[in-house]
Amino acid sequence: MTDALKADRFRALHVRGAPVVLYNIWDAGSAKAVAEAGAAALATGSWSVAAAQGYPDGECLPMDLLLSVVGRIAATVDLPLSVDFESAYAVEPAGVAANVARVMAAGAIGINFEDGIPGSADIRPLPLQVQRIAAARTAGAFFLNARTDLFLTVPAERHAGLLAEAVERGHAFAEAGADGFFVPGIASRDLLARVCEDVPLPVNAMMTGVLGPAPTLGETGVARISYGPAPYRLTMAELTARARDLYGN
Repeated sequence: MTDALKADRFRALHVRGAPVVLYNIWDAGSAKAVAEAGAAALATGSWSVAAAQGYPDGECLPMDLLLSVVGRIAATVDLPLSVDFESAYAVEPAGVAANVARVMAAGAIGINFEDGIPGSADIRPLPLQVQRIAAARTAGAFFLNARTDLFLTVPAERHAGLLAEAVERGHAFAEAGADGFFVPGIASRDLLARVCEDVPLPVNAMMTGVLGPAPTLGETGVARISYGPAPYRLTMAELTARARDLYGN
């Protein structure tokens, strides 16, 4: 498939109430395994990609190394690939546009692009993030999944009070050119359903225990389900357990 066709197919997978499920990968080997299991598309998780290379999350993984990983995945598996590009390794819009163009050239047809500031619990001011999204949009006809980290910054009992701000960001991101709206960490299915109802973009949820089983999550109106670092953590836990059995520890 051409990149344009992959992007079109990926966009078409985002259906409210019938979400595409993305079991996040971290390298070419995990991409091949998930593809062979029947995935319609692939998506990396920044935490997992960084950890697999020995780095912490938060843009500590050098961008050139990330692009190398993206290139190997794209060369190995012929499926649409979305890359968790964190904050695009840049602050100003011009840098964002340049870096997004590079990850597209490496083989991605979509990105996650967050409003959180790497290495802190702070959120970028909405006017600046809107400018950054608009700049990213100039890099081509890829799927821009605009992420807000609002719900990751405060305890779950305060999430209801963030709903209005999250919806405001969803509308602003849509107007700036985003294709999807990602709300990781949201505390309940009810709040997730309200975001889905009030934001014009297809909504992406990250699976956590409070959201219940994935097969029923479409009832909230989400169009995309992802798993973040969970697949990597489960895989490494299994590897460690088998190694302990081998070494008797």
